[in-house]
Amino acid sequence: MEKIYPEYKDRCKLIKTSPEKVSFLLKYSQSLNIVKHKKFTFENNLN
Repeated sequence: MEKIYPEYKDRCKLIKTSPEKVSFLLKYSQSLNIVKHKKFTFENNLN
């Protein structure tokens, strides 16, 4: 069986975050509106 795990495990670190940052990112992702028309992509932030 092939080795599927990375050799350098020490390079990866978990980042701790606050509930405020998570809430902000969730609200931002919900307000983001992406419209595609032919070759163009429009990104709107619906406040």
